[in-house]
Amino acid sequence: MKKVLPGIFAIFMVASLVAQPIYKNPEATTENRVADLLARMTTREKIGQLCAPLGWEMYEKQGDEVVVSDKYKKLMAESNPGVFWAVLRADPWTQKTLRTGLNPGLSAKALNELQRYTIENSRLGIPLLIAEECAHGHMAIGTTVFPTSLAQASTFNRELIFQMGEAIALEARLQGAHIGYGPILDIARDPRWSRMEETFGEDPVLTGVLGSEFVKGLQGNDIKEGRHVYSTLKHFAAYGIPVGGHNGQPAQIGTRELFSDHLAPFRMAIEAGAKTIMTSYNSVDGIPSTSNRYLLTDVLRGQWGFDGFVFSDLGSIEGIATSHRTASSIKEAASLTLHAGVDVDLGGNAYDRNLEQALAEGLIREEELDSAVSRVLKLKFEMGLFENPYVDPEKANQIVRNEYHKALAREVARQGTVLLKNKQLLPLSKDVKSIAIVGPNADNIYNQLGDYTAPQERDNIISVLDGIKNAVSKNIKLHYVKACAIRDTTQSDIAAAVAAARQSDVVVAVVGGSSARDFKTDYVGTGAAVVSDKRVDIIPDMESGEGYDRNSLSLLGDQLKLLDALFGIGKPVVVVCIQGRPLDMNLASEKADALLNAWYPGEEGGNAIADILFGDYNPAGRLPVSVPRSVGQLPVYYSQGEQNKYVEGESAPLYSFGFGLSYTQFEYSHLTIERQDEKTLITFNITNTGERDGDEVAQLYIRDNVSSVFTPPIQLKDFERIHIRRGETKRLSFTLNDSQLTLFNQAM
Repeated sequence: MKKVLPGIFAIFMVASLVAQPIYKNPEATTENRVADLLARMTTREKIGQLCAPLGWEMYEKQGDEVVVSDKYKKLMAESNPGVFWAVLRADPWTQKTLRTGLNPGLSAKALNELQRYTIENSRLGIPLLIAEECAHGHMAIGTTVFPTSLAQASTFNRELIFQMGEAIALEARLQGAHIGYGPILDIARDPRWSRMEETFGEDPVLTGVLGSEFVKGLQGNDIKEGRHVYSTLKHFAAYGIPVGGHNGQPAQIGTRELFSDHLAPFRMAIEAGAKTIMTSYNSVDGIPSTSNRYLLTDVLRGQWGFDGFVFSDLGSIEGIATSHRTASSIKEAASLTLHAGVDVDLGGNAYDRNLEQALAEGLIREEELDSAVSRVLKLKFEMGLFENPYVDPEKANQIVRNEYHKALAREVARQGTVLLKNKQLLPLSKDVKSIAIVGPNADNIYNQLGDYTAPQERDNIISVLDGIKNAVSKNIKLHYVKACAIRDTTQSDIAAAVAAARQSDVVVAVVGGSSARDFKTDYVGTGAAVVSDKRVDIIPDMESGEGYDRNSLSLLGDQLKLLDALFGIGKPVVVVCIQGRPLDMNLASEKADALLNAWYPGEEGGNAIADILFGDYNPAGRLPVSVPRSVGQLPVYYSQGEQNKYVEGESAPLYSFGFGLSYTQFEYSHLTIERQDEKTLITFNITNTGERDGDEVAQLYIRDNVSSVFTPPIQLKDFERIHIRRGETKRLSFTLNDSQLTLFNQAM
């Protein structure tokens, strides 16, 4: 028997290895695993992998446990989708609240249960990919809410945005997500557009550099280690310049400007390793972006070498037939989209209901279907989901929104706040006897968090009023009056604000806008809010955020009345703007003693603003978009250069891109420009000549004096945020590669 057993054991081992599919062998190459699994799949199973249904109805909360819903079981039996979107999303659109939604630990349990059910109840046991919104924090309950993208861009700080990306990725991944939607790389040059807040602003270099760092932070160096997620770049392409500022409307743009400005940040982020990308709702030169084969296949894959997969935006495949009317049916739209290079249908219905019939009718080819499925499976294998599909709920509870992440959110808010005016009022003395804090955004937490934000516990969010209370001693009298709302005028009590100001030594007026959705808001199928004509007793604050386009940039409601009244009493006034787009700052610029722009500064925004108000932090934020004097100036982005005056006044913006003040002063000197091989080295000194330590943001612009085609008269090419102590001189260098000086000539 002893002589027989080794032979039997060897035969058993060989049989076991033969029986195990290659796709389940972690030692096999990704290419071989994909090919093996693809060969085993039916057409319906393949189509399922390309569908990404909405996810928040896929679980049921039962006390401290979470189970899969009957809707999920039915969906998996009928369609077996391979991707889900926004399972953990909570907001008025999803109807998930602090009570009905999930905390981080329950979120991890929920996504584990979804994975377990599909692995154990499907023929091939293919794990899910879970995609979540992550542009300024994971859009889920109990996560860290970072400042929105305009504030991120105002930092002009590569390393800080990388660190923020790492933190967001960790929180999402620990809860079971695999894909983070972000960054948004749309070049935004019309502040009437409702989604400007989601962007890094008007410049392609700033957007591309910071976006690439965000991608690196989200994805890390080892996607299998369980701390990172795949990044999804949004929205491809030229989505930030819609006609009339109307969300989703066509981009009227030439090919050269399209490639030079609007595609450039995407190319940079793809070179940084981004693995997924999302199409946009608009059309470019008459072709819907979601069915544009030239951009999605010839350029994205052929010219740029993109090796990840492409999402449609929610409902954008159906929109090819219903909005753009370039297809006669959803079936034709789905066929055009797959052929163009869109792999995953966000929403899922267009592909799920039509691709099988389209294949039977010869509208698409089997090879096109297989290519799309292969790209999805490849990312699942590369993340290690077949071996490690589950996460630890206890880790999610312990690490999500930890002290380091909260401190990081505060630092992004501090660095992203821009000081626009200061008549020697700031920083305020902490010995001041009394302060009036007034305005609709002084103590409204959701107005400072921006769109794509989940409900959060009140104690987790620091308003401006909270921040000032935290910064000063209890002996200082604080007089808070809301005074008015953002839009509604039935609640205004400006007299009370004036009375508070009169009995105070200084006034802090916090005004601006809001992207705060509420449960009275109407939504379209894509989740965008709808401006309603319904009569309501109280008009909500929301005037920005997806779907809320503007035809003016005025401060709404009674906010101008409030500011005018405050300026008339003779007390020093600091105006703080919390907003999602550059609103009318003319009055504040003219009459305020100090003016701060904080965009939407996130959960630690109140502490960050107080740090700046009282000199605990020296501001150095710079504008990522130009601030117009009026809507009639639009577009007013900086790279147009100087323009002729209007009959009615100036053509220059009120504040230009790149502008921002400090509590200290800097002097530039000893500039040298040296040619080295195929590089140009620009070196110079910066001296802090003021009385405080501080950051300076050095910005390198070029002008091409003679070129074969028109080029902008001024273009940002590089930047660096650097800390310099008072009296200190630092020597800084920029290196321009020849590739940074290239242009698209007449032959493109």
